[in-house]
Amino acid sequence: MTTSTQQKADNALEVSIEDKLRALYSLQSIDSKTDEIHRLCGELPLEVQDLEDELIGLETRIAKIETEISSYEAEVAKRKNDIVVAKEAIKKYQTQQLQVRNNREYDSISKEIEFQTLEINLCEKKIKEAESQLVAKKTLLSDSKERHDDRQKDLVRSKSELESIIADTQKDELALKEKRMAYISKIEDRLMNAYTRIRSAAKNGLAIVPVKRDACGGCFNKIPPQRQLDVASHKKIIVCEYCGRILIDEALANEVVDNMQ
Repeated sequence: MTTSTQQKADNALEVSIEDKLRALYSLQSIDSKTDEIHRLCGELPLEVQDLEDELIGLETRIAKIETEISSYEAEVAKRKNDIVVAKEAIKKYQTQQLQVRNNREYDSISKEIEFQTLEINLCEKKIKEAESQLVAKKTLLSDSKERHDDRQKDLVRSKSELESIIADTQKDELALKEKRMAYISKIEDRLMNAYTRIRSAAKNGLAIVPVKRDACGGCFNKIPPQRQLDVASHKKIIVCEYCGRILIDEALANEVVDNMQ
């Protein structure tokens, strides 16, 4: 057993149940205030992360669209060049047709002219298809860039808001952390582990709650009179049989709150 653990164990023997409840409820008050500070940030940390992820996705998408646009532009340029080459070939074949000596040569050149004409028609068709894709891709690119700009502005605003909240609450949170460590040192490990386990399982983060109007302050189920007397006697740690939270009588809870304020 380490020196700090031994010291904690020795202190635990000297601390009464009432003092343990005081320490636990003080710790709960500090943790609840820290939770409140975190709630001030709300969904901003997640919102910032989502915006950053969306921007990365949009940047990838924009780069892909720009690559596709370049590919279609290159195809249009190539097809137009192919048309120029085909037209020059047709002129050459038409000149040769005037110099043929028989029908066989004439028919052969006619087929070449027909082939080049079909090549021109195919190129023109491919150009129209590529230009149609270019219009669609450029519209998509414009929309994506506009969305990227909007999300970039949202990110700057959300980051600024989050940094402002953190700056405003950082001092308070550090002070609460110091107080928390002071109270933790007064609580034995077994009880501290139970507190942490209960708190992590509770939706509202409450591990120790007062009995109010004959009911548990956590789940609001009725507490039997005899159990209320046990809670008020401070002779042992009592937990709610419904939700498992540690129970403290309202008078002692109010005393702790008054002392902390």
